[in-house]
Amino acid sequence: MIKEIIVVEGKSDTAAIRRAVEAETIETNGSAIGEAVLRRIELAAERRGIIIFTDPDHAGERIRKIVSRRVPGCKHAFLPQEEAEYKGDIGIENAQPEAIRRALATLRTETAGLEAEITWDDLIRAGLIVHPEAASRRLIAGNALGIGYANGKQFFKRCTMFQITRAEFDRAVQLLENDKGRGEADA
Repeated sequence: MIKEIIVVEGKSDTAAIRRAVEAETIETNGSAIGEAVLRRIELAAERRGIIIFTDPDHAGERIRKIVSRRVPGCKHAFLPQEEAEYKGDIGIENAQPEAIRRALATLRTETAGLEAEITWDDLIRAGLIVHPEAASRRLIAGNALGIGYANGKQFFKRCTMFQITRAEFDRAVQLLENDKGRGEADA
């Protein structure tokens, strides 16, 4: 049984979570989150803590931002898009139970007001921004770091918010270099 209450988008997500783990959920019913739902989420955060586990798409990101702004210090679970896709539809409800368990096992907790180890220059040097393949590189690095895919600015913010260490970042960048070497060897 997971102690925290998991914030998901809808009933299908709740069903997928319950196939994977024993947990309670709060459903936002899409990205137009009402005040009553936000108050329930705040109460859940005070009493048991919450885990935000939304779809790895634009609407899911919007919900994640709304909830985390309202309830600072949340835990976040991220699922790679390829593990949440079925016939072109992206959502938690499409994920296999093992993928959901992996995402819940690698939670990230928001922290505010701390100095970041990773700088904007680190992202440039790693080819995560201002690079022709920056988006695909951020996808690989974000999945390796357990922070999901994000645009450059949001990726930097997540590195800071989740206190990504130099060692974690370097390991993710090494994966990019290893992946590049395999691609060249395959050519």
